[in-house]
Amino acid sequence: MQKVLGIGGLFFRSSDPDALAKWYADHLGVDLVPDNYDDPCWMQQAGPTVFSPFKSDTTYFPADKQWMINFRVADLDGMVAQLQGADIDVKRDPETYPNGIFARLHDPEGNPIELWEEQDNRT
Repeated sequence: MQKVLGIGGLFFRSSDPDALAKWYADHLGVDLVPDNYDDPCWMQQAGPTVFSPFKSDTTYFPADKQWMINFRVADLDGMVAQLQGADIDVKRDPETYPNGIFARLHDPEGNPIELWEEQDNRT
């Protein structure tokens, strides 16, 4: 059986795509999409990716949103401090789970974002 190799892109609607792409670049380090085929696009670090549909009545993320992205980070506390320093509301989950630690925030258009530091990265 042929299998996909990974996620090649995440595409979603935005009322101001240029401003939202710049917000992701400025605050989370997701490079802007190049305007030509010669320059490379954002390269993510290899690692685990969870692909999980949720029930339509889930409370794990807002009911008015169809998706939530989870970004892996190397230093959750450092990322939370960086975002809070930019006046972005971030909620750090106080619990440590078997697979790591988490924080939640929303982009300027209200899309939910979860940050995840894998347990293996914890010292």
